[in-house]
Amino acid sequence: MSEAVSQAPTAAGPRASARRLIAPLALAQFICSFAGSNMNVMISDITNDLDTTVKGVQTTITLFLVIMAVLMIPCSKLTDRWGRKRCFMLGLTLYGIGALLSAVSPGLGVLILGNSVFEGVGTALLIPPVYILATLWFEDMTSRAWAFGVISGLGGIGAAAGPLIGGVITSAISWRAAFVFQALIVATIVLLSRRLVDPLPADPERPFDAVGAVLSAVGLFFIVFGILQAGTNNLLFAALLTVGVVFLAAFFLYIRRRERAGKEPLLSTRLFRNRTCNLALVTQNVQWLLLLGSSFVISVYLQEVRGYSAVKTGVIFTAATAGILVSSLAAERLAKRYAQRTLIITGFVVTLAGILVLIFLVGAWDSLAAFVPGLLLIGLGLGGMLTPSVNVVQSSFPEQLQGEISGLSRSVSNLGSSLGTAIAGTILVSDLASGRHAYAIAMGTLAAIGLAGLVAALRLPRTIARA
Repeated sequence: MSEAVSQAPTAAGPRASARRLIAPLALAQFICSFAGSNMNVMISDITNDLDTTVKGVQTTITLFLVIMAVLMIPCSKLTDRWGRKRCFMLGLTLYGIGALLSAVSPGLGVLILGNSVFEGVGTALLIPPVYILATLWFEDMTSRAWAFGVISGLGGIGAAAGPLIGGVITSAISWRAAFVFQALIVATIVLLSRRLVDPLPADPERPFDAVGAVLSAVGLFFIVFGILQAGTNNLLFAALLTVGVVFLAAFFLYIRRRERAGKEPLLSTRLFRNRTCNLALVTQNVQWLLLLGSSFVISVYLQEVRGYSAVKTGVIFTAATAGILVSSLAAERLAKRYAQRTLIITGFVVTLAGILVLIFLVGAWDSLAAFVPGLLLIGLGLGGMLTPSVNVVQSSFPEQLQGEISGLSRSVSNLGSSLGTAIAGTILVSDLASGRHAYAIAMGTLAAIGLAGLVAALRLPRTIARA
């Protein structure tokens, strides 16, 4: 057992030591989630400064999220080959370069290169080690719930507080300064990570399934990119979705054939035979879809329809941030008292209530206060179920499969984030002139998807058994 593991709270080490281990991992999840939502409040400033459109900024945000999603699985496999800490540090380096490049971008193309590509690839490299290391360091369900609670909680706070922090920085200085802020956080994480020890040695001889990586990445990319075309070019929309489905089908057949031949595939088909894990992955996908989808829809509506500034838009999300903060900090205590399934179901019920409140209050009341109750409920609901969903997924498999399941889990979550921005955002952006009508349809779509997540949660077993 490594030095890092011996410091975990499951052993004799003090909780302070565990906090030092978790701090850089949690901050890394925070800044990556922050990057996925903070640009929402900069849309008007970026479109004016770079002479682009709302659709162009939406594409930049969605590409960042989808690049994370499509590369998360391949990068999780590289953690075994290159080592978890090395991938973590490499990812931070690429992310920092992307943030600085975005800060000085003269046009949309460079912004896409810095934010979508460099930050997206960097995130795909650094996030799988976060969850793998936490799983390896914390061995029992309660301490693991605490670790995932801190990490997922800061991730949720990053996504919810992104509009507020981004709005304050944009209004006080410039939207470019928000990317400098990200680079400074990354530098802080690098300093905090110097003493982290990888619990397992790297295996340079570990095979890497390059063909599987390409098939899965291309399939996921075409599906999300196709959704972005909905409402503007329906023929292209259908064509891209078809291509995406074909590539994903080819990916599944390929990994199954490779596994039967005794070779190591990109993903073990064993992962897809665990019913509990599959259902928990659905809940993860929907949770992040709801969080990023509602953030994008509300931000665009406030700026483009009501004409609010970046900071005024960001302040409105304080209610969601407070809700996530309260429920995530209670993750360890709740895990001791309630079943993971109960927490996930309750989270969906509260979140759906929040979305419905947002639809009705915003439609009937012009005041900013109309957004507070709904966003608070969404924050409380999502914060309460982010940790249990991650815990169920990661705890469903033994140590030797942690690299694969971590990559699949993060890929599914980030795919949810990109789908939320793509689906709900496209509905709103395609008919901004109708104002509240398009807003209500976009939020109603999110509610319908949330119901699907609730159904998946209801089908989870009451006790979680390891595969």
